[in-house]
Amino acid sequence: MRPFDYHRAADTDDALTALADRPDAVYLAGGTNLVDHLKLGIVAPDLVVDISRLDLDEVRELDDHGLRIGAMVRNSDLAAHPLVRRHYPMLSRALLSGASGQLRNAATTGGNLLQRTRCLYFQDASTPCNKREPGTGCSALEGFTRNHAILGASPSCVATHPSDMAIAMAALDAEVIVLTRDGERRIPVVDLHRLPGEEPDRDTVLDHGDLIVAVVLPAPGRGRSTYRKIRDRASYAFALVSVAARLDLDESGQIREAAIALGGVAHKPWRATRAEEVLRGAEPKRESFTLAAEAELESAWPLPGNAFKVPMARGAIVSVLTELATEPTEATELSRPGERTATTEGADDDG
Repeated sequence: MRPFDYHRAADTDDALTALADRPDAVYLAGGTNLVDHLKLGIVAPDLVVDISRLDLDEVRELDDHGLRIGAMVRNSDLAAHPLVRRHYPMLSRALLSGASGQLRNAATTGGNLLQRTRCLYFQDASTPCNKREPGTGCSALEGFTRNHAILGASPSCVATHPSDMAIAMAALDAEVIVLTRDGERRIPVVDLHRLPGEEPDRDTVLDHGDLIVAVVLPAPGRGRSTYRKIRDRASYAFALVSVAARLDLDESGQIREAAIALGGVAHKPWRATRAEEVLRGAEPKRESFTLAAEAELESAWPLPGNAFKVPMARGAIVSVLTELATEPTEATELSRPGERTATTEGADDDG
């Protein structure tokens, strides 16, 4: 490991100032991603700015019944928070399906959003990787592609985004609050991450030194929601395909609104807007769900080793929507603030 300078930030202004003129400096939050990369030789910063002790660990209900989540809130605490379990069960389930209990106790909300891909070639410093070293090539294109992207990829990179939490937040229309040297800005989670294009080394739209301080969830939407993750083993594995979905039916039983985001299939959390358009006003039946899934996956670009993800994603979307369209039970109904509430089924499951 190469030596580096260490600075513990006293506050957010101190953190921003510390990185301002150090292009090779990085923030350290929970460390579950950065420390691995230091050990693997993927990154070699000159300065590490520790933000883990900043006062950003509060979960607070807003006046409009939305939720403000501090960037330093630990994944395990957020998953267990009563307001998250009651009003955002999709998010709780997504958090509990990620990593292990020990890692969730360390990982932070901001850090989870900014974690980098788990592509085998990105993590192997001996192989060419455009994300790690722009212009060197993408080893995955001719290599092991089982875990790689089928949507939004490019000849420069076919890696996938690893976060479960980010998929749920994309479906929930969450916004990220970011501090910059020019002030504060808000970025929808769906716009935070980039598709690879010709610059796969740029994971997000953030500039160097920008600091995530919170995530804001809007007031809970109507209907029912859930998160389902398909993976090679029951725990401590990244998604082959995951689906975060909310389905709202009107008084006549037609679909009033649907929100769907996919994980394990793209370089970023993939909001399934084509599927949502097909579903709006449709009957909540398997045929409608299949048409919606097929519309979303029409642009899929599978590789020889991951073509199975296309039917897997189609089946997962149809299965999750079918589940949400069934008569709500007391164990799974998503409630608005002030209405009858119930614990979401499966929220205690660790994967």
